Amino acid sequence: MRTALFLLLLLAVAAIPGSTFPQRSIDAARTAQWITDHPTAGPVLDRLGFFEVYASPWFAAIYLLLFVSLIGCVLPRSRIHWHQLRARPPRAPRRLERLAAHREVETDETPEAVLERLRTTLRGRRYRVHAHDASTLSAEKGYLKESGNLVFHLALIGVLVGVAWGHLLGWKGDVILPVGQTFANTLSRYDTFSPGPWVDVSGLDPFTLRLDRMHVEFESDTTGRGQFGAPRDFDATTTFTDAAGQAREESIRVNHPLETGHGTVFLLGNGYAPHVTVRDADGTVIYSDATPFLPQDNFYTSVGAVKVPGADPDQLGFAGFFLPTGVIDDQRGPHSVFPDTLDPQLALTAFEGQLFPSGAPQSVYTLDTEAMTPVPGKDGADQLRILLRPGQTYDLPGARGSITFDGVERFAGLSIRSDPGKTLTLVSSLLALAGLVLNLVVRRRRVFVRVSAAEGTGRTVVSVGGLAKDDDEGMDDEVDAVLTADEGHR
Repeated sequence: MRTALFLLLLLAVAAIPGSTFPQRSIDAARTAQWITDHPTAGPVLDRLGFFEVYASPWFAAIYLLLFVSLIGCVLPRSRIHWHQLRARPPRAPRRLERLAAHREVETDETPEAVLERLRTTLRGRRYRVHAHDASTLSAEKGYLKESGNLVFHLALIGVLVGVAWGHLLGWKGDVILPVGQTFANTLSRYDTFSPGPWVDVSGLDPFTLRLDRMHVEFESDTTGRGQFGAPRDFDATTTFTDAAGQAREESIRVNHPLETGHGTVFLLGNGYAPHVTVRDADGTVIYSDATPFLPQDNFYTSVGAVKVPGADPDQLGFAGFFLPTGVIDDQRGPHSVFPDTLDPQLALTAFEGQLFPSGAPQSVYTLDTEAMTPVPGKDGADQLRILLRPGQTYDLPGARGSITFDGVERFAGLSIRSDPGKTLTLVSSLLALAGLVLNLVVRRRRVFVRVSAAEGTGRTVVSVGGLAKDDDEGMDDEVDAVLTADEGHR
């Protein structure tokens, strides 16, 4: 048991780097940037597995050792407990007055009547009673205490198995889905995807999900139910089509995910996706799409980037802010004063050059300007700054074409997860809780009774002693309660 506790503590300590350093399975771009920013420590920590803590050999070793230790602890104790359940209570000690709780009284009843009365009393108090001889009774109860202890440790093994099962065969993926678009459950459609080591990514359940409407409600009354601009409701109305081709309407809300049969779809976020169209100097459309912008505050001041790889001769990139209810001032710059689209504005700066110089993965919300230069403004300014409202078009200088802000669409941030071990983990956790409650509440107690004839009086001496396995302040009261039924016959 000491070994298991030590390994459990060691497992908790080993998990600290997983919450301290960026993990490659969660955010590969951030992990790569951390290693780049720390050229000395980064490669060393990477070789040691600090950026894939939960898949590292040393973490798996602690995990497996804890698993083996728990099994080695539980199996012998289960065998001992099984024999205890079938065994009789031990014989009464010769000197009951040496026990932790003891009381002795005299009664006018015969020894046989006293023993029968106390036998009935003890059984009524859920004791297992046995008479090893004609003058004593041995009683014991509280076997559920050890049973709860064993259930707790067996359940911990179940939790470990469930977590390992989910890690090996589970997967999770995130996707940004604008209103009106359809998501197909294939690897190429995910923005991020983290499969378990034993997952066949080509065998994902072939369902589709179309986002029909995204209803969001914000607090607009400054003296009403709460803070101005606070969110009140998020509801994504979708059309779900399963592998058999059966389509049905489903609503996904916070804490009300969609069960697909082979995965669970959670609504984790929402935001705005301005629909932008970029044309070249001849008026040919080279980019037209709803581009998600990432909210930065409670009023949905959002940052994002529009990347136009089809521009010629230099690729174009636009970075800036989307403001649902836009205000621009000298102190804060562009920002939103309300999260709903009361006065939507798109504030952008333009760059030209190479969008993907190194070929490394990039965030869809940021623009890598390492191999790009700012597009100069029409009035001779060093940086071209564009402010658009829905329906407005801005002609780019130098025959670079134009950019049009067509309108605003909402997007839903969906996280789709498959965890085959979650049922086992949940059941094991509930069993562990139940076992812990039994272990804390139930008392392991033994009560011994000895009767004898009092010298010269013809009365019967009744001696009752109690013994608890652990510290039990209620043992004296328990002995008194056993004798209470006999007090009227003294």
